Amino acid sequence: NAAPTAPDETAATPRTPPGELANYRDYLDHYRQTLARQTDGLSVQELATPSVPPSTLSLLGLIRHLAKVEHHWFRRVIEGRADLPRLYSGDDPDLDFAGVTTDEADAADAFDTWRAVLVHLIEEYARHAGHADLLRERIDGATGL
Repeated sequence: NAAPTAPDETAATPRTPPGELANYRDYLDHYRQTLARQTDGLSVQELATPSVPPSTLSLLGLIRHLAKVEHHWFRRVIEGRADLPRLYSGDDPDLDFAGVTTDEADAADAFDTWRAVLVHLIEEYARHAGHADLLRERIDGATGL
């Protein structure tokens, strides 16, 4: 088991890059790195250790859950995989392109949906990074990773 560590000041707050999309990506990367730090150096048994019975919450479970969430949002929703349910689906498999109009409300909805996906992923990681803090501290006392 690793000794408790002091907080890494450089990892505490994501930088703020220029532009909306860059800002979203930076926050998402920050939380991905937080989860990576929380799991670093642990054995498979430690990663799979449930939090408090009867809960099945574990660090390994969080990693699997976040992989599933990213797969859903980035592969199924944003990429619009033909073999998976799609956003803007209907009878026309190209509705996301073929259904484009010059209607301001349609354009605003598309951008709102895109932003909502990114914000949802950031929120999902932030929430689970907090869970990972508690789980890692319970395993070996390490904090502030």
